[in-house]
Amino acid sequence: MLVTLNEILKKAREEHYAVPAFDCMEDVLIRTILDTAEEKKSPIILMVLEHDLVGKGIKYITSMIKGVAGEYKIPIALHLDHATNFEIIEKAIENGFTSVMYDGSMLPFDENVANTKKVVDMAKKKGVSVEAELGHVAGKEIDGTSAGETMLTDAEEVVKFVSLTGIDALAVSIGTAHGVYVSTPELKIDRLIEINKLSPVPLVLHGGSGTPLDQVQNAIKNGITKVNLYADLRIALMEGMKKAVEVQKRIDPLPDELFKPAKDILKNKILEKIDMVMSENRA
Repeated sequence: MLVTLNEILKKAREEHYAVPAFDCMEDVLIRTILDTAEEKKSPIILMVLEHDLVGKGIKYITSMIKGVAGEYKIPIALHLDHATNFEIIEKAIENGFTSVMYDGSMLPFDENVANTKKVVDMAKKKGVSVEAELGHVAGKEIDGTSAGETMLTDAEEVVKFVSLTGIDALAVSIGTAHGVYVSTPELKIDRLIEINKLSPVPLVLHGGSGTPLDQVQNAIKNGITKVNLYADLRIALMEGMKKAVEVQKRIDPLPDELFKPAKDILKNKILEKIDMVMSENRA
């Protein structure tokens, strides 16, 4: 069943677990994520990036997810991730996304507030939740370009930002990075504790892939309610496709046999992440 981000994260904050949020764009990913999450009775957030929605992409993705969501007994949020294009954000809202993220983290505070408030005003008319980012998570963008320098979230700005924008969830920068890590991160848990005491809304951790288990769970115990994950799924999918090529060399497989190695490896990774965020049996 489709629900808003607001509905999913309030419960997570109260009960001290997080909801896994996976970027996805094709049937193999979407089906494997949903089937695995239902097996574990875990709420789930399916995230889509702006570039996956260009052209007919928005119709393909929303028709797939909205078409099957009612068949699952777990809460499912359909979330637009790291969006900056107001036109695409508006289209996502109109086409059934239940939450959107406006990413103004590279902008000056006042401009981030103004743009985020514009998105909130659009979204609230349709009952859609809004996530924003304060501070900036560095690393690599999906196209391999730099995501800029890390700027840790200033706890003193959190209350003002939430009050001025009316957002439902806040992504914070506490030491993670997007993409694949080149060295082990050290999350600033003291900073997170300070932010969580002040924040009136649930907190989000971006760059969850590759972050050590103990650090992620410590962050969850101290206020994180949504953990974004993509790089680990891309790596798992690649491993599965390599195995599929080996299968194809030996036999002439049917399509379901060809996709099975990718689905199996993806499922194992998704199970690992559900265990990591402690969301099993929370649906």
